[in-house]
Amino acid sequence: MEFDILYELTNLGILMEEVGELSKLMVRIYGEQSFKKKDNKNTLSDEMADILWVLLCLANQTGVNLTEALQKNFLKKTKRDAKRHINNKKLS
Repeated sequence: MEFDILYELTNLGILMEEVGELSKLMVRIYGEQSFKKKDNKNTLSDEMADILWVLLCLANQTGVNLTEALQKNFLKKTKRDAKRHINNKKLS
């Protein structure tokens, strides 16, 4: 394994940890689990910002232009899903 790859793999692991922290917080806020006394007082915005930061680092390390990727993704989803949810009674 090349040395440069270690940073990307390390940040991938960190990204998974951050997603886990967001998941834990959301389960406590919106789900059935209650907060424990030792739970930290991070906010959803804190946890989401942590995820975004690590994702931006990974994009930088791998040469991915997230601005372009996001714009292409918006176009793809707009075209694909333009009428997808119109008759969905769950969203009425």
